[in-house]
Amino acid sequence: MAIKKVMVIGAGTMGGGIAQLCAQQGFDAIITDINQELSDNAKTRIEKGLSKRVEKGKITDDDKNSIISKISTAGDLSPAKDADIIIESAIENIEIKKKIFSEIDGLARPDVILVTNTTSLSISEMAEATGRPDKVVQMHFFNPPAIMKLVEIMPGKNTSKETIDAAEAFAKELGKDPVVCKSEAPAGIVSRILGQLLNEATWLVDSGVADAEDIDKAMKLGANHPMGPLQLIDFIGIDIHRAKMQTLRSKLDDPRYQHPKLIDDMIEEGKLGRKAGKGFYDYGG
Repeated sequence: MAIKKVMVIGAGTMGGGIAQLCAQQGFDAIITDINQELSDNAKTRIEKGLSKRVEKGKITDDDKNSIISKISTAGDLSPAKDADIIIESAIENIEIKKKIFSEIDGLARPDVILVTNTTSLSISEMAEATGRPDKVVQMHFFNPPAIMKLVEIMPGKNTSKETIDAAEAFAKELGKDPVVCKSEAPAGIVSRILGQLLNEATWLVDSGVADAEDIDKAMKLGANHPMGPLQLIDFIGIDIHRAKMQTLRSKLDDPRYQHPKLIDDMIEEGKLGRKAGKGFYDYGG
């Protein structure tokens, strides 16, 4: 599978990060979303982030310009017709994702692999919206995609071995160290194990056992975690964390994934984590 042009659907944190990663590794990357402005904003964020790395001496100005030159933007799905691989990183809503997969299936070349970056939604349901279920696969990148080494690869029920092998090879071309799941399961490996840990931390806050700062300190010093669980939830987004827990609670019928009312209250108050300036911690806007 010769890949030169990567289309990334979704101009959020993950989509922009995946596009940046692809550009850094020498691929042409196209960011697209429901309108041109969202995609352009994602490219602007990438450029600002790279400029900070230049200021810190981590990359040169030429490096930054080379990466940015490989990123283009769009406000619809039409670039799918020219893409060599398509990575969907849209909102975690199965109906939206199925609609996207149905549309790109009609635009992309028959040999093109369609990838979802979903955390916990059904790969097979997305694949069923296409005429190429054998070419639909999950590649779950971790935040920030340009830095985190892991990519979890997971097949749907009808994903071919050739598609899995191609996804693994592509992950390695991106400089990642992938793991391949044997079968489809909600949330894969990391998110499923981590989900319980993060959820338990929110219950400790809800029940008044300890403050967020002490819970995070305990896990950093006692379990050698680089970041505390509540700080990590703020980084992920409290609304995103809740969506994952709701999906796992429903799909696995497991009460261990039931989130406390505290999370609902925080979301209602607009405390969504770092992106909103406040979550378990106050980020000063």
